[in-house]
Amino acid sequence: MSFPFATLSADEAAAFIQHGQTLGVSGFTPAGAAKVVPRALAARARSEHDAGRPFKVAIVSGASTGDSLDGELARADAISWRTPYQSNKSLRESINAGRTRFFDMHLSHLQQQVRSGFLGKIDWAIVEACDVTANGEIVLTSSVGASPTFLHSADKIIIELNRFHSPNLRGFHDIYEPRDPPYRQPIPILRPSDRIGTPTVRVDPSKIVGIVESNLPDETGGFEPPDDTTDRIGRNVAEFIAGELHAGRIPKEFLPIQSGVGNIANAVLGGLGAHPEIPAFEMYSEVIQDSVIGLIRSGKVKFATGTSLTIAADVLRKFYDDLEFFRSRVLLRPQEITNNPEVVRRLGIISVNTAIEVDIFGNINSTHIMGTNLMNGIGGSGDFTRNAHISIFTCPSSAKGGKISTIVPLVSHMDHSEHSVQVVVTENGVADLRGKNPNERARLIIEKCAHPQFHDQLMHYFEMAKHGQTPQTLNRAFAMHEQFLLTGDMRETSLV
Repeated sequence: MSFPFATLSADEAAAFIQHGQTLGVSGFTPAGAAKVVPRALAARARSEHDAGRPFKVAIVSGASTGDSLDGELARADAISWRTPYQSNKSLRESINAGRTRFFDMHLSHLQQQVRSGFLGKIDWAIVEACDVTANGEIVLTSSVGASPTFLHSADKIIIELNRFHSPNLRGFHDIYEPRDPPYRQPIPILRPSDRIGTPTVRVDPSKIVGIVESNLPDETGGFEPPDDTTDRIGRNVAEFIAGELHAGRIPKEFLPIQSGVGNIANAVLGGLGAHPEIPAFEMYSEVIQDSVIGLIRSGKVKFATGTSLTIAADVLRKFYDDLEFFRSRVLLRPQEITNNPEVVRRLGIISVNTAIEVDIFGNINSTHIMGTNLMNGIGGSGDFTRNAHISIFTCPSSAKGGKISTIVPLVSHMDHSEHSVQVVVTENGVADLRGKNPNERARLIIEKCAHPQFHDQLMHYFEMAKHGQTPQTLNRAFAMHEQFLLTGDMRETSLV
């Protein structure tokens, strides 16, 4: 196929990018992430470094990306700063070692901050597409993320035209960018299936420097099969939601579900799908993952909208083979729409997200290990948690073979305060924190959610600290964490 734009090799495209520039790249998870140009850019960075010249760029994406982007550039020491989220091992090491400056952001905030210039000028948009027309209409691939804003804000554009993705994806995207204050209007979404935008992103064709062709699947890894712990968490969440439905605290018409990403999220969705008292439901979420595709095929999920199709390559191929079945059941939007607090509150979403640790009062750490080392980032969990009809956090009650309790006296890093967290679920049970004061919350979380081997330690701390509205003993609040750092095991901590 011929284009009115230059056809470039990945190396030729990378040669346009200069040290110190800022790149807005496609991708929300590895879904739809730019792949070939970042790899070529990493090779160029290594060459520049070998010659004794500096070469680093800033990377802004929708969320995390694939290893060909975050991983390759991090290993080449080519990322000066990065936002708003990441999940790559090599990049995580670079961030925690101080080689890459990272700042964590709520994902719904990103696009407005880019348009407002808070992050500086976006020099290049490097965006994956499955089709592009002479008049500048771009059909995105398996994610939207923040790509529309990058395409509109950047000085210049490089398109990765990826033949792995079907051009028949046209129509699966609903591209809508709200006007910025003071001219913003209400976002007119009343149901998850409402379409309010356009199927393509339209840009000035003169901004497109060139097309780089590829044929590569998304670098989405598979999830581990459910185990007893994740299955029990999934069943506990489903039982709780079914109970809310029976009690009338969820309307009989039911409410849309938002689910995080990962093995626990898959198990939760499986639990919801299998529960006989939970009706077929809609999803209004960030990520549509493998389990959702199965639930759509079975009829348990009637409609799913998100900002990415984060599904394994073989599942995506089957999705493309059956596009017409999914055309009326799946829709991809920009992340500032999927995660928009106005829409989340209006639709009455039930949010289910995953915690690294939970303290006995319901504060949540989603991002840091032992309070210092970044794991991934806050992502969109805060966008949904603060505005959900019911906000649920899940985690296994222990980690590292039982050496770590995920239920602790005080979280080592706080991402979601007790004011936003309504329900905590582990494999052991459910703590419904609504209408409970801090003393009641502490007893409930310890009794219902903590691992039995840590129950006495946590209750000992609570009884020792029991004074004031929120009973804490500050010089003992992190004793379990300190014990782990000293011995590699939280068990048998002395709290007195």
